[in-house]
Amino acid sequence: MKFLRKTLDNLKPTFSKGGKLSFLHSTFDGIETFLFVPNRTTQKGSHIRDGIDLKRTMFTVVIALLPALLFGMWNIGYQYYNAIGQTDTHLQYFFYGLIQSLPIIIVSYGVGLGIEFAFCQIKGHPINEGFLVSGLLIPMCLPPDIPLIYVAVATAFAVIVGKEVFGGTGMNVLNPALTARVFLYFAYPGAMSGDEVWVAAKPENWTDGYSGATNLAEIYKASTGGEAFTPGVFKASAWESFMGFIPGSIGETSALMCLIGAVILIISGIGSWKIMLSTFAGGFLMGQILNMVGGNAYFDMPAYYHLIIGGFAFGAVFMATDPVSAAQTESGKWIYGLLIGILTVLIRVFNPAYPEGIMMAILLMNVFAPLIDNYVIEANIKRRLKRVTV
Repeated sequence: MKFLRKTLDNLKPTFSKGGKLSFLHSTFDGIETFLFVPNRTTQKGSHIRDGIDLKRTMFTVVIALLPALLFGMWNIGYQYYNAIGQTDTHLQYFFYGLIQSLPIIIVSYGVGLGIEFAFCQIKGHPINEGFLVSGLLIPMCLPPDIPLIYVAVATAFAVIVGKEVFGGTGMNVLNPALTARVFLYFAYPGAMSGDEVWVAAKPENWTDGYSGATNLAEIYKASTGGEAFTPGVFKASAWESFMGFIPGSIGETSALMCLIGAVILIISGIGSWKIMLSTFAGGFLMGQILNMVGGNAYFDMPAYYHLIIGGFAFGAVFMATDPVSAAQTESGKWIYGLLIGILTVLIRVFNPAYPEGIMMAILLMNVFAPLIDNYVIEANIKRRLKRVTV
């Protein structure tokens, strides 16, 4: 580490003002602060000192994502070998999934960081670490067989349109990772929907009777076919769905792994437990109401199923809690999360063409989050004014 620190110190004058490569100062500063804690201190004016900065916050979120990511890699291999009617070791499942998912992650980081570095160089701003999380979230909410060119285009769209046009990290209205996913859904629907996109195997290699459809696709077919709900609608049990032994996006299938990530975020103080809890509560509440109405397989499906299938847990833990695009007031967080849960179930049930409602619900509430905070603040002001004696 001393050698690396000395090397950076020797190179620093070249990239500083007046140096030959001073136009690359932002890039050099980004690399230096990524490797070492900045040695700059505040000299004047009011300031707040804390033991954690943006970089450490992003690293903590990445650590919280690792259980879901590593399990997702294993599940890719497990689903592939299951599709072709073979079995192998757990290690082989993992390595197969690693090989399938690693290029997607590399493309996401390569394109996203490249664009962010370019914007910082053009504007002369220091490079921040906001994309450390987005660069991992984007691949984790995509199918394992997504074409890499689609990943590159979606990432570019998310960074430019979903983030940089608003001013960069900390200024975006929409969650960048969800912006990438929704862009792909509307631009390339064939790659993001259907029965044959969730398993990293070609259909001609599948064994007889195997379907790569997700739980949501299965319940969609049952509801549109007029079938009543039965546990047999799903090829996976509730336990298997909770654990994640089902086809799906790379990091979304295991509710258990998402909950482990939630514990890490809550203990570290980075993720809002109020948003997580209210999102799950909203989804369960809406599911219960639909159970009382009944009518088709989607209405009759037990409410808790909504919380363990699709990307509900992943979205509630890692997407809805985005500190930039989520509600900021304490009361607003409860309202924000509750509405996300309710809207997710409503979108799934009343718009079967888009069964994965959590992503759309979060983006919609991203737009309304400032309005929710405004009403909460106004209500607080009015309540306090009533206590003022004239």
